[in-house]
Amino acid sequence: MDFYMVMKIAGIGLLVGILVMVLDQAGRKDIGQLTVLAGVVVVLYIVVQAVADLFSLVQSVFQIY
Repeated sequence: MDFYMVMKIAGIGLLVGILVMVLDQAGRKDIGQLTVLAGVVVVLYIVVQAVADLFSLVQSVFQIY
């Protein structure tokens, strides 16, 4: 996990947090919850890709399969 990935995840969290606050102030809490859910899905996708790259690296280092 490099610094760029950490900053990308932090940026997504910041953006989602701001959107949720704006939507809550506008009275659209349901859309705010969907925004949080979409942010979680995007971050999980990024993390799953990083874990897959890690497993790929371990596999190549130890020449498994």
